[in-house]
Amino acid sequence: MTMQSPSSPTGHYIVTVVGGEEVRAFVPTPLPPSPPLLMDGPLVMALDEASRALGRFDGAVRHLPDATLLIYSYVRKEAVLSSQIEGTQSSLTDLMRHELGAAPGVPLDDVLEVSRYVAALDHAVARMADPAGLPLCNRLLREAHRILLTGARGADKRPGEFRTSQNWIGGRRPGTAVFVPPPATEAHEAISELEKFLHADDDHLPPLVRAGLAHVQFETIHPFLDGNGRIGRMLITLMLMERGVLANPALYLSLYFKQHRASYYELLGRVRTDGNWTSWLLFFLEGIRSTAVAALSTAERLEALVERDGATIRAHAGRSTGSALRVHAALARTPIVNVRSAMQQTELSKPAVQNALQRLSEFKITREVTGQRRHRLFAYTEYLDILSEGTEPL
Repeated sequence: MTMQSPSSPTGHYIVTVVGGEEVRAFVPTPLPPSPPLLMDGPLVMALDEASRALGRFDGAVRHLPDATLLIYSYVRKEAVLSSQIEGTQSSLTDLMRHELGAAPGVPLDDVLEVSRYVAALDHAVARMADPAGLPLCNRLLREAHRILLTGARGADKRPGEFRTSQNWIGGRRPGTAVFVPPPATEAHEAISELEKFLHADDDHLPPLVRAGLAHVQFETIHPFLDGNGRIGRMLITLMLMERGVLANPALYLSLYFKQHRASYYELLGRVRTDGNWTSWLLFFLEGIRSTAVAALSTAERLEALVERDGATIRAHAGRSTGSALRVHAALARTPIVNVRSAMQQTELSKPAVQNALQRLSEFKITREVTGQRRHRLFAYTEYLDILSEGTEPL
């Protein structure tokens, strides 16, 4: 049974029965907002500052000698952070050790969930970059969702399919929920309308504003039974890439959302109840600005570290200089290695890799992290320390 209930400025409520309980499910009005956003004053200033900071960061990444060094690590940092918001306890080190097949003592479900996020994001980026692939669309989001949930927690929550039943956010049952998204039929209509908005080019909305609006709309629709938060955060980066604002998938807002969780959820709610898009967009644009500034600083610190340690190797490694530099370059791409993975990356012999790792340990560039005689792992410790800032489990 459904019936209309009082409206909010950005949608209306449908009173429906779920599990024998009567609840008010919110159905968002399609984007763009009506009346149109008033792009003046503080909002214009915030947009300008965010755009300039993002442009500086993107330009710096484009001019790196090897942008893949940064992107590999940033994608994994985002996977850890986005999954932590959903309750996982894995660290960046846990994920990298898992990818080498060596993560004893790490909660397997947690690290699998994080690794599936990496796979889902890699898939989406590759599909968008392939001329024969897909644009940013609902089909692409479903593909990413299928990869995200398959083989991890949520595998029984219809991976890759929009929901056909009611869900809710917060509370043990619908009647105590913090928020109830639209019923399934209305959710399907709403996500189709959102797809049209993703492709629209006649409303003159700046790409950063469009991404901020779309993120709220996706989270409000909550089209999947599980994984909505992670896909919704991924959507921001994919939108910025498709609109040409980002050349590489190297900027993510999960750390900002993690650090400001209370404000994030409050402002999402105020959009739904009061139609307050402006406050949300000011928060979102500050997130873009501060994240871009911090990411640029991190990229510069990592680049300086790699250059400093390379100089140390060239000055002191003697006859091992060539192999030590090649192993060091491998560690800058993947900050935790074992002998086998270093051999694969460098095409050096096993003795050459072992000798190089020994020399790097003597220079305190790397550290063996298992304490074992077999299956040893070597971490580029200072690199990992810089990259891991802010990824401590909640």
